[in-house]
Amino acid sequence: MVNLGLSRVDDAVAAKHPGLEEYAACQSNAFMKGVLTFLAGTAGTFGLQTLIQRKFPYPMQWSILVAMVAGSVASYKVTRVESQKCSNLWLFLETGQLPKDMGTGQPR
Repeated sequence: MVNLGLSRVDDAVAAKHPGLEEYAACQSNAFMKGVLTFLAGTAGTFGLQTLIQRKFPYPMQWSILVAMVAGSVASYKVTRVESQKCSNLWLFLETGQLPKDMGTGQPR
């Protein structure tokens, strides 16, 4: 029995796709990296702005806004890259072949 989040996948479906459990674990890991990147990026940006604010005073609301936007952008990028790795893993587990690089036609 394979669990995807709170849902259980039918045994027949799991038997058709033997790599489903690895893919689900990979996606879970990718999302956790994204959450941790958001927290670290927001905290790091806010800390850096606190240091800068001593020299150039500006309202605190902008520090929080900019820190959250920076954390969100970093989180999106990390989650996107990690999810792409999971998609490549899924293709490899299903077909036995790695996806080709679209730009050069060379395998990665």
